[in-house]
Amino acid sequence: MKKIFLPVLMGTILAGCAHSGQKSFLSLQDGEWRAVLTRSDGIEVPFNFTVKDSGDRKVLWIRNGAGRLLVDSLRYSGDTVFIHMPFFDADFSARFQNDGSLKGVWTKHYPDGDKTLLFRASPHTNYRITARPAPPTVDVSGRWAADFAPAGRQDTTHLVGEFHQQQGHLTGTFLARSGDYRYLEGVMDGDTLKLSAFDGSHIFLFKARAANDSMLSDGVFYSGFDAKTPWKAQKDSAATLPDPLSLTGYKAGENKLDFTFPDINGDAVSIRDPRFQGKVTIIQIMGSWCPNCMDETAFLSPWYNRNKDRGIAVVGLCYERATDFKEAVKSVMTFKKRFDITYPLLITGVTPSDPALLSKTLPQLTHFVGFPTTIFLNKAGEIARIHAGFSGPGTGKHYQEFTEEFNHLVDSLTAE
Repeated sequence: MKKIFLPVLMGTILAGCAHSGQKSFLSLQDGEWRAVLTRSDGIEVPFNFTVKDSGDRKVLWIRNGAGRLLVDSLRYSGDTVFIHMPFFDADFSARFQNDGSLKGVWTKHYPDGDKTLLFRASPHTNYRITARPAPPTVDVSGRWAADFAPAGRQDTTHLVGEFHQQQGHLTGTFLARSGDYRYLEGVMDGDTLKLSAFDGSHIFLFKARAANDSMLSDGVFYSGFDAKTPWKAQKDSAATLPDPLSLTGYKAGENKLDFTFPDINGDAVSIRDPRFQGKVTIIQIMGSWCPNCMDETAFLSPWYNRNKDRGIAVVGLCYERATDFKEAVKSVMTFKKRFDITYPLLITGVTPSDPALLSKTLPQLTHFVGFPTTIFLNKAGEIARIHAGFSGPGTGKHYQEFTEEFNHLVDSLTAE
């Protein structure tokens, strides 16, 4: 039933967008675009992208604050454009309208089936959330202690928000134990905070009311296809999260890892292999579906190329959504190519949602928090540090602090 329904849905949407006498557009118009994904509950999540000529073809850059994601796989068929995302196994299929705008669907491909959202985009449109926001009544710049409480659950997730406001324009992110929410962008519309993000995988919209410059209330976090989470926040310059070096550990007496997984060519690679002996080894626990892993790899891949001759090794352990080896390799190869990864990437064959992830792959570890997680081994192959999460470039100074701490730790391990 699902296989029949999705193509029919897509065809119906695209067919409904056609009009008699429609102008024939051969490609996307250069310049700034405003796009909207519409969830099943009617909530609209906006984002922006820029279209540019690149040689003999067009490419687009998805924009979130200072973040840019290059999308260079575009295909045209008549009055329809197909845009394949570089990661996350997702794509757009949209038909040109009379005015050059687009209407269609965004499809996310999962191992157990596809999910779609309605999509539309308008050229020559630079605003993001509100075309004419009301003048802001407060300035929410600063650091915030935020509590997210999913409906029907007793647990509360504690995050740290950091916002930067220039008149009505608002940017920032939320810091979490497992990383960050990357680049968020939006407005202060009167007394209402509005921030959104679309990075090819995650769909975020944050709203909250600021009664004053130290309290955010009545917040709602819309994420993905239908999730909705209440939240509130209080300004707190001292708001903190647990030390990322204290979250994941290892069992007593088991400070050496012992794993063997196939690489992308199907050859078995073990951490006990001679290539890792006597070297400081960095193990990246990752997945090609993971935006924070993308940020970490954008840092780690060029760093490795600059430092590999110092007696340093890096190996990536890939936890893909597909358990089929060939399908997993396909996803990892796209990731490898985009970030020019020269260190080995191993296919664990275990999905990121598997509750037995640690026992199946790294039984020496305890309390796995999330992706990415980075393990540092000293020259003797012993676990020296385990860092949970990654503070990406969207976190500003926290990203700079991470890179400094990363280099200091590796320097100390190579000097031993």
